[in-house]
Amino acid sequence: MANSEKMTQQELKQPDAFQRAGAEARDWLIERQTLVILAVGVVLVGGLVVALISYFSSRGEASAAKELGAALEILDRPVIATPEGAQLTPQDGTEPPFKSAQEQDQALVKALTDFRAAHKGTKSATTAALALGKAEYRLGNHDKAVAAFSEYLKDAAQNDPMRAAALEGRGYAYEAQQKYDEALASFDEMSKVESGGYLEGMGQYHRARILILQGKKDDAAAVLVKIPVDHAGSAAARLASERTALLAAAGVKIPEPPKPTGGPGDGGA
Repeated sequence: MANSEKMTQQELKQPDAFQRAGAEARDWLIERQTLVILAVGVVLVGGLVVALISYFSSRGEASAAKELGAALEILDRPVIATPEGAQLTPQDGTEPPFKSAQEQDQALVKALTDFRAAHKGTKSATTAALALGKAEYRLGNHDKAVAAFSEYLKDAAQNDPMRAAALEGRGYAYEAQQKYDEALASFDEMSKVESGGYLEGMGQYHRARILILQGKKDDAAAVLVKIPVDHAGSAAARLASERTALLAAAGVKIPEPPKPTGGPGDGGA
């Protein structure tokens, strides 16, 4: 029982394994909502340049978009792990594969940093800041990730559909630095701007995770039980139910979930 309790406590403090596993799927869905999302995602680079050029109207913006597409082609180059000292040779005049995901991200950071310096003030430079923040986070450069996400949020339109993703990324970067108050602020702001899809309810879910890290498990439970009611059927609702079960196993008293408002069946027979 003691070992089981200890394991449960550890699980509560770690990101969900299936949340990490689902991150790519989340990005896949979100990154197809708008042309801006295509610019950041680069799952298939083939039609990216055309999409970017059609999104950015002016000649200068179109030129910058084309260059951004070229910079993001780094994400289309494969990553092939090789033994120490082995050389990877390019085929058909293409660039050689990267030896690791870290090497790929380092190349991406350099390309996007150079691009943003050359195209300050363009929409493409703003878009590049979001991709840059993600790459810096993956490299463990959390201060730089916060700076990149903050640049994106400063320059992007208030109705930009990717603001929620930027706020989530910044929250994660603060969390990695154990700056929990800053992370909470970012996730709370995310709750106000999230626009459905995978991110529905995720700001609230992240708030509960941070509260757990701060040792405020009762407060976290109160947040978690509301998510399946407010965002029924969402990924956040499923994650919240898993976290609630872990809290209950750890001995935390779980409050009764609130009743849905305005739903059928109110009042007893």
